[in-house]
Amino acid sequence: MGRLWSALVRPWVIGVLAVAVAGAGFGLYWFQPWKLWQDETVREALPGDAARPPAAAPPSGASASPAPAGPESLASGELISHEHTTSGTVKLLRLADGSHVVRLERLDTSNGPDLRVLLTDAPVKEGRAGWHVFDDGAHVSLGKLKGNKGSQNYAVPGNVDVSRFSSVSIWCDRFDVSFGAARLAPV
Repeated sequence: MGRLWSALVRPWVIGVLAVAVAGAGFGLYWFQPWKLWQDETVREALPGDAARPPAAAPPSGASASPAPAGPESLASGELISHEHTTSGTVKLLRLADGSHVVRLERLDTSNGPDLRVLLTDAPVKEGRAGWHVFDDGAHVSLGKLKGNKGSQNYAVPGNVDVSRFSSVSIWCDRFDVSFGAARLAPV
């Protein structure tokens, strides 16, 4: 026992143990493996479905076109899997006030560290060829993914010209890889 104890208290052994513990802690923080077993479901209503105040009557003699009954769908697409199995529908919507929203419906993907929703100009490619392309060209981060399951809305900043973008990716910013993506086809 005396030899073992003297070997353990040598400075280099303590240094190696400290580096190993720090490395394990950093690895756990970086990869966050527990998220693979944690699902977060988000169920947001379609934007614009809330009760609206009635529109004011147009002045007499003026013709007015009726306001859209709800959000107008500009483009949509089905998510395909990349790094992780991913499914669901993506819609680009224009709201009555002229703002835009990207809506994910029936999303089902893996959870992971630092997942974001990207609006991009990159083509959607099947398989490994599509894993790393979405941050290469023009792209806008719409924020952190709210949940890896369910239906959710992401506001597009007002200064973004949505006609420049053709796809949406569920993007892992930590590892620069797409979990899944959808091509936005005009409706």
